[in-house]
Amino acid sequence: MRIIRLGALPRQTIDNHGSKRFSVSALGITADAALVMVELKPGGLIGAHPAVATQLMVVLDGDATVSGADGEPVSIGPGQAAVWERGEPHETRTVDGLSALVVEGDVDLREPGHLVDRGDT
Repeated sequence: MRIIRLGALPRQTIDNHGSKRFSVSALGITADAALVMVELKPGGLIGAHPAVATQLMVVLDGDATVSGADGEPVSIGPGQAAVWERGEPHETRTVDGLSALVVEGDVDLREPGHLVDRGDT
């Protein structure tokens, strides 16, 4: 077993698409998806851009206001996740700050909960 200190991962600041106070940390990669940690400092923004693949953002801590193709803002917090499909324009904002896990790639998210690894039950 290994323990990964998420706060200690190297971070890369991102300012593409008008993003502000935004950094990412590579966590892992599979043949089909990348796993990254996202941090938005208070007042941060991930500017509107199209998803390059299916994208799942799981909020671990803080607040997020997310929007998709319709541009309607939706507030989410810890224990909630946003899913954007390939090509869908999307944006994420925070007032107080945000830590999230993002899985981006060829991921089947049509019916969460239906694909449980029976070996773990």
